[in-house]
Amino acid sequence: MERDILRFWEENGVFDKLRRQTANGPRWSFLDGPITANNPMGVHHAWGRSLKDMYQRYHAMNGHALRYQNGFDCQGLWVEVEVEKSLGLGTKREIRDYGIEKFVRACKERVLTFAARQTEQSIRLGYWCDWDDPKVLLLLRDALQDD
Repeated sequence: MERDILRFWEENGVFDKLRRQTANGPRWSFLDGPITANNPMGVHHAWGRSLKDMYQRYHAMNGHALRYQNGFDCQGLWVEVEVEKSLGLGTKREIRDYGIEKFVRACKERVLTFAARQTEQSIRLGYWCDWDDPKVLLLLRDALQDD
């Protein structure tokens, strides 16, 4: 049933129609506290995303124009901890010996990997967002290409 609803929305451009319909309405802004792009979403993230989506839909149904902006927390600590574990590094000296540039690259790759997975999970939840404007992801992708 979930996939049928998602397919219906996609085939009929429901989200795009809503955005066009409310484009000239009063602006209502909701900034979603981003999930750290470090692991797949947990159930607590799904609950939060579902509630946040309901608030946005309520305001859209009342004619408000929304940004539907998504984002990810790409801050270092939790990303670094998981990368350290995945590489089997136990100390800061081991990170230095591994190579700071290689370690930073591994952190960026982890963020890109899990931001993509969380985006897929959010879409499966039915969370409406502007998925085609991933500013954070583009910056990270470009930074990886510059290496």
